[in-house]
Amino acid sequence: MTHVRPILGPVSRRDRALVLAGLGLVAVAAWVYTAYLAWSMAAMDHAAIPALDHQRWTVGDAAVAFLMWVVMMTAMMLPTAAPVIAMIATVNRRRRERAEPFTPTAVFVAGYLLVWTGFSALATGVQGALHTAAWLTPMMANASPVFAGVLLIGAGLYQWTPLKDACLARCRSPLGFLMTEWRDGALGQLIMGARYGLFCVGCCWALMGLLFAVSVMNLLWIAALAALAMAERLLPQGDLVRRLAGAGFLIAGAIVLAF
Repeated sequence: MTHVRPILGPVSRRDRALVLAGLGLVAVAAWVYTAYLAWSMAAMDHAAIPALDHQRWTVGDAAVAFLMWVVMMTAMMLPTAAPVIAMIATVNRRRRERAEPFTPTAVFVAGYLLVWTGFSALATGVQGALHTAAWLTPMMANASPVFAGVLLIGAGLYQWTPLKDACLARCRSPLGFLMTEWRDGALGQLIMGARYGLFCVGCCWALMGLLFAVSVMNLLWIAALAALAMAERLLPQGDLVRRLAGAGFLIAGAIVLAF
């Protein structure tokens, strides 16, 4: 922290533009692939996503699902980290200009994505269990209204918890995060990215779980959840958005369970 405080400051337009361009390319590629998977599923393209029966998955089935989750989480969550990544890029550029040791910003990004890769592995395991239990159809759609209702109510309640609030507060303040979490060196930057990723997972794991409530590959649902995650973090009225979304999930879950 003491090494970074003297060179912290406003993010330059150049750094912001470079970061947004780089993240934009990655995010667009991930969204295009996600859209392709959704289209493949709708078109019953078994070569892209096999339509599985309700039996134990093979290693190949799990690998396909894991890749799907990794790409989907990259598309949904990488853009939300743009502010902190831009600030780290500015710090590294200023260090480079001063001939001080610096680490490429990509190392921080790698740490961040590593955590979401771990989340993707967990989601793949959950998907396999739900598939085997016949709570998901071979098309990855929800097959249990009761389970969908429980997921919606659970996500709605989590939107109001102190844990969600605490994680969201860390994600909303890039400057505060760097002041308390800065680490030098490649390993330090990797750890820093992973810690930011953990706060991000703490914010959004319940939202991502809602993919099981409708359909894992419903592109509109994926886009809506991604937009909600970004609005909670980046909008000045993020707390209001969070609470309204929580109330909406609770109402939707109650309706699903009732009818």
